[in-house]
Amino acid sequence: FKADFIAAGTTQFGSGWAWVSVKDGKLAISKTPNGENPLVHGASPILGVDVWEHSYYIDYRNARPKYLEAFVDSLINWDHVLELY
Repeated sequence: FKADFIAAGTTQFGSGWAWVSVKDGKLAISKTPNGENPLVHGASPILGVDVWEHSYYIDYRNARPKYLEAFVDSLINWDHVLELY
């Protein structure tokens, strides 16, 4: 799960987001460009991470995967995410 979420954010070309959403009662990992979100695809987002450069460049330079690892390992309140699921 962690690797798939990080891969979604890492492989988003340019500006965008990585998401964990609920669709048809199941968890789904996705990525969207620019300001798009999973709602337009019929999913309900329960976790999102901004992968635009302004989110990580000062601290991580071009190391988007390291930013995403830190996000997953240190910043997510997993109890709250589970409540949303």
